[in-house]
Amino acid sequence: QVQLVESGGGSVQAGGSLRLSCAASGSFFRINDMGWYRQAPGKQRELVAAVISGGSTNYADSVKGRFTISRDNAKNTVYLQMNSLKPEDTAVYYCDANIRRYVDGRLRTSDYWGQGTQVTVPS
Repeated sequence: QVQLVESGGGSVQAGGSLRLSCAASGSFFRINDMGWYRQAPGKQRELVAAVISGGSTNYADSVKGRFTISRDNAKNTVYLQMNSLKPEDTAVYYCDANIRRYVDGRLRTSDYWGQGTQVTVPS
């Protein structure tokens, strides 16, 4: 049983900031990489940022220098600090976690997704 709960979305003026949070709950052995994706109307879902348990990060070119991904392993939570927001950042943001857990007594790896949180930056 694994669930990802997202929070922190909303509407903010251009140039403003938001902080998204995603907490994983349930029974699992460990969380590997975690990431944030987004999807705007009429566009494909795209990777925004990702971080692995070892600390390495990866960002989309469009958000480099503005967004920062971080994680708190003790809380099983990943964050996305979004600064200098632009109208083109408007999208539904989804949390993803690659998780290893016991299934029938064996370790298996699967991806889990949050329900998404809306971020709106009006023009």
